[in-house]
Amino acid sequence: MFKGVMTAIITPFSDGRVDEDALRKLIDWQIAEGVDAIVPCGTTGESVTLQYEEYDRVVRIAVEQAAGRVPVIAGAGSNSTSNAINLAKQAKEARADAMLQVTPYYNKPTQEGLYQHFKAIAEMVELPMLLYNVPGRTSVNMLPETVARLAKIDSIVGIKEACGNMDQVREILRSTPKEFALLSGEDAQNFEIYKAGGAGAISVASNVAPKQIAAVWDSFEAGRVDEAKGKQRELQALNEAMFIETNPIPAKTALAMMGRCREEFRLPLTPMGEEHRTELRDVLRKYGVIE
Repeated sequence: MFKGVMTAIITPFSDGRVDEDALRKLIDWQIAEGVDAIVPCGTTGESVTLQYEEYDRVVRIAVEQAAGRVPVIAGAGSNSTSNAINLAKQAKEARADAMLQVTPYYNKPTQEGLYQHFKAIAEMVELPMLLYNVPGRTSVNMLPETVARLAKIDSIVGIKEACGNMDQVREILRSTPKEFALLSGEDAQNFEIYKAGGAGAISVASNVAPKQIAAVWDSFEAGRVDEAKGKQRELQALNEAMFIETNPIPAKTALAMMGRCREEFRLPLTPMGEEHRTELRDVLRKYGVIE
């Protein structure tokens, strides 16, 4: 159902409020540059600092602005199952095409707890669900056997996998149906995951260079595997730069340098340090993103 490069889009702020005009322009630019879906209110969208009303507004803007040109997959995760259900209901009411549900952070549930969490959301909200496994942010790793159990639930259609372990990625691919979409959650591993059988990527780096990130998938999908591998290699410095500080600090700082949003974060995230700012600027110049 979902494949290709999907941008985990930032949430631009202006004077403490969501900058709706900047968000709409970012979405239009992303689609024009060739991405295959927009993913608002994920980690990169600073979702955990959005109020419920802001969350609803961001998702609705994404749906309105995408206008059916590409799917909108709304981040709707929480470390509280009841809160995740409420967010999922909001995403459905806003007419998102699907929801992205992260493994509960801080609680550190067992594998059975993970299964019951996602199962409960699926039972309460009739909307396609992509799971999201990112142990580096949540301190819990959802194992392939748990993913395989969840893949048997009709509305759970895929996973954004950011464990960083290719053996685990391959095991998920082996143990889930062919139509279950495994999406890369690590830009540095995009090509490797495509080659293993992945269906695309939910990308941070595509915030800054959507055309270049999408081109890797497009080449691979067209059967030009060596070309895709070369394009991925060329992007390595950019992929690394997106994580020189905590995501989404580098992505939003880069977009501010590009004049596409204000460099404004919500605490506890803070502006980038000067040493890293210089490093980021040099990388962006290398890729022709800024002058």
